[in-house]
Amino acid sequence: MSRRLEGKTALIAGAATGMGRATAELFARHGAKVIAFGLGGDKLEQAAAAAEAAPVHGDITDPADIARAIEACGDRLDIVVNAAGLMIEDRPETVSDEDWEMTFAVNVTGAMSVCRAALPMLKRRGGAVVNIASVGAFNAAGQNAAYSASKAALVSYTRSLAYAHGPDGIRANAVAPGWVRTPMSEHEMEAAARANGSTTEQEFDALKKRIALRRVADPSEIAACCLFLASDEASFVTGAVLVADGGGRAPVQNRAV
Repeated sequence: MSRRLEGKTALIAGAATGMGRATAELFARHGAKVIAFGLGGDKLEQAAAAAEAAPVHGDITDPADIARAIEACGDRLDIVVNAAGLMIEDRPETVSDEDWEMTFAVNVTGAMSVCRAALPMLKRRGGAVVNIASVGAFNAAGQNAAYSASKAALVSYTRSLAYAHGPDGIRANAVAPGWVRTPMSEHEMEAAARANGSTTEQEFDALKKRIALRRVADPSEIAACCLFLASDEASFVTGAVLVADGGGRAPVQNRAV
């Protein structure tokens, strides 16, 4: 296997589970020195061990914790991946100020704060930022108002970062996954199962019928998207959004076939 990130240092925020952990492991296999940052306790330790990474326990909403993560990178930083995310079920007419603010604090302000802290080091050699957004940024759902709005904001911030720091040799892109088999999606399907009197697997099976590829993604498939955007193979890609939803946004339900 080619080692596409040989000699590079990557900071992965939200590395304990799901897409963050899969990205940390894949980047390590491609030669990167990985700093695994986030919450999760033992889960973060396990993820770091799997990626032979340095774990930094901390909260993406805490500037002091972010500073420790940047310090752990040592004398170079080439790649930042923001994979930390929060979803709280809500509706536009009932969402609380607390839930709205916490969702934005993690999904937008946290990612921005990591990028802002990383920029001085990224400017030294040029580098790549990959922010994990969601197709929810484009296909909003009525029960996830804060989440969808926050992911749309993250896409916009990523584009601003790309245009502001392109002259510094920094590329910034976003990945917009659809449904991925992660702890977050498991939680959503468990809630749907309770509401519908079904099982989690039945809810996943119903979901798959709305996706062109008739399946949900494995976290490793989103990690592969992050690898491409972080690697030199994407050297002329910046300000872009890579949608990886298995065709979930294709109009497969618009015809009686």
